Amino acid sequence: MRFFTLLLEVIWILAAVGGHHWTYEGPHGQQHWPASYPECGSNAQSPINIQTDSVTFDPELPAVQPHGYEQPGTKPLDLHNNGHTVQLSLPPTLYLEGLPQKYVAAQLHLHWGQKGSPGGSEHQINSQASAAELHIVHYDSDSYHSLSEAAARPQGLAVLGVLLEVGETENPAYEHILSHLHKIRYKGQNTSVLPFNVRALLPPLLAQFFRYNGSLTTPPCYQSVLWTVFNRRAQISKGQLEKLQETLFSTEKEPSTLLVQNYRLPQPLNQRPVLASFIQAESLYTTGEMLSLGVGILAGCLCLLLAVYFIARKIRKKMLRNRKTVVFTATQTTEA
Repeated sequence: MRFFTLLLEVIWILAAVGGHHWTYEGPHGQQHWPASYPECGSNAQSPINIQTDSVTFDPELPAVQPHGYEQPGTKPLDLHNNGHTVQLSLPPTLYLEGLPQKYVAAQLHLHWGQKGSPGGSEHQINSQASAAELHIVHYDSDSYHSLSEAAARPQGLAVLGVLLEVGETENPAYEHILSHLHKIRYKGQNTSVLPFNVRALLPPLLAQFFRYNGSLTTPPCYQSVLWTVFNRRAQISKGQLEKLQETLFSTEKEPSTLLVQNYRLPQPLNQRPVLASFIQAESLYTTGEMLSLGVGILAGCLCLLLAVYFIARKIRKKMLRNRKTVVFTATQTTEA
């Protein structure tokens, strides 16, 4: 058993550092991952497009409870450019409750698009991508000793997915990460980040989320992840998003290749259930039906106004004719 565990750890490390060369696009892009990493072609892959009209409300789904997030110790955190993303190490004093097991934090990382592109997130909600996405990766510490040991086991990992959108103001929590990107411009570079309130990276309302069983979104794509994707988005400024899109490179030296569009496309759901912790605010009409209804109401109001206008004109003409008749009759009576 110990040998099997060590073997899994070696496979995990080799994949993480590029045991097989993989990219998001091109000849080693995501459509070719299954050739080197067979599990990437399996039937329970992530990310997914969450269709809110198809999710199942589960009133017994417990709320996710992050612990230790507000103050992750006193030791500096390691920030690393691994050529695929920017990754921040997290201490095991951060953990989650409200899940089947206790899951302790290991690292967080981001996915984003490129400048001028509206999308960049991996998960989508009703086919709408966000500007970027944060993943906070945890492993089942009740059953396994490390992230690499848990990575290939069913529900060995639990990942929080936070969709990011562009807001009006800078997000101070994300700035703890983004302000250091210029120090790790090239693949393989590291720097230290002072501990900060990691809870502030999450959206304010944690009670609304989607839950499903899926996979890592990068090779080796192990189908071992219990996903929690929050319904509410966190916000970063336009300038902060551009730091992600313009600062990092996926290469070690010149010639440099900008690290952008590091997101996997949504994968087939394949009959997997997606649970929701909240009741969706359902609309009686689709977007197209609402648009048609709006045009119909506008046209109806216009017709009503025209009808009122013509009726008013008709009444006015009739009143003028009656006034002339009265005047003429009165004149005749006076002359007689």
